[in-house]
Order: sequence, then structure tokens, then C-alpha cells
Amino acid sequence: MRLVLLALTLVLLACAADRRDAPVTVSAAASLREVMTELEAEYEAANPGVEVRTNFGASGALRQQIEQGAPVDLFVSAAAAPMDALAKSGRVDAATRRVLAGNELVLIVSPQGSSVRAFADLARAEVRRVALGAPASVPAGEYAQEALRAAGVLDAARAKAVYAQDVRQVLAFVSSGNADAGIVYRTDAAVTQRVRVAAVAPVGSHRAIVYPVAVVTGGPNTEGARAYLAFLLGPAGRAALRRRGFRVEG
Repeated sequence: MRLVLLALTLVLLACAADRRDAPVTVSAAASLREVMTELEAEYEAANPGVEVRTNFGASGALRQQIEQGAPVDLFVSAAAAPMDALAKSGRVDAATRRVLAGNELVLIVSPQGSSVRAFADLARAEVRRVALGAPASVPAGEYAQEALRAAGVLDAARAKAVYAQDVRQVLAFVSSGNADAGIVYRTDAAVTQRVRVAAVAPVGSHRAIVYPVAVVTGGPNTEGARAYLAFLLGPAGRAALRRRGFRVEG
């Protein structure tokens, strides 16, 4: 019996060690790609032997992956709703939930030759294609609908809509000339010179844009996720987010 208990103890200790040594797997909104990649490298450099793996995509799609059992340790959404859904089902630890950052919604066009200066201009005949995030899974698409409704051009924009799988695909549609205009976050527009910000959505025209973050319940490396979350919320994380144009409290 003692040998059996000893063997069981050794197995449990080995499993615990494996969990500590496992990579920290993060699912993050596509609009966070540059800043999260930067912070991932900084964290790994400061913590030799620690590996962070970040998967980027539309927040709604990432939520569905977690609901279906994807091995994720930390989730960063571009809106409250996907995080709320996971919290309701117990898939994230509500006690760890924080707001990582905020953002602004902007209308983008080609740097040359566009007469679009405001959201209302999307109703003009010369604007043939408007790139939008698919509102069912892309928070930027939901925010865009609210801003377009406030501007009185939601129906006109929908009739011209080219829907994207995430906010970076919206950016690609406009920068490649496959759409005459699009709606993204300010931080997305800043990553390329192939688009120009034509207008910023007025305050109150859509819900506040926030990025909630929380540890996923039962992830492969919960301990590592908590440590990485503390880093993201700390001075280094806040500084990197500010440099990239995100709104950060404190």
C-alpha cells in the first residue's frame, strides 16, 4: 500500500511540474496582435524557460473555441459580451477578470483620392463597398453598427457591406483597395500607412470599447496564466499598450 501511495504521489508531483512547465496559451482579439506579440517576447526574455503562445482572432470565434474545450489559459476579448458568456458558463475565473485597455472606433479610407470625411458620407453613390467586421462574431462590427445607426446610414452601409472575419481583414480590404472604406479601431489604422483615418466615431455613438481579460478555468497552465496576467496589468504592459495607442487607466 505504501508503495502504491508513493507511486501515486510521484505521478501527481510530475503532473504538477508538467503544468508549471507548460506554455501559457493565450487567445486574444486580433486588434491586439502587435502589442501582445511585443509583450510576449518581453515576458519570455525576463522569465527564461517560460513560453507564451498567443492565438489571435475575432473575439466571438475565440469564445466559441474555449466553449468547445480548446486548451486556453488566458482570454483577452475586444468586448464585454464574449467574456460575459464565458463567465456565465463558468469557463473563466470571474475573480481574475480585469479591463486591460480601451480603444476608439475610426472610419478608414485609402490615403489618396477619397472624398469620404464622415460616417454619413458612406451613403454616397461613389462609395460602393464598405468593409465591416461580421457583427455576429467581431466586436468591431457590433460597434460599427451602433456608430452607423447613430449617423443615420446603417441601412445604406449594410447594402454596400463586405463582411470580414476579424478587424484585421477589414483593414486588409481597405488597404488593398477591395473596399472604399471600412471601420476599425484607431490602433489598427496605426499599423499601416496604406489607410487614412477619415473620421473618429463621436463619443456616445457606440458603447465604450473595452478589452476584458481573465484566466480560463481549467486551462493547462492556470498558475502561469495568473503570472502573465499580472505582467500584462503591470507597468510594462500598460506602457506597451499606451505606446500602441490604446487607452489605459492609471
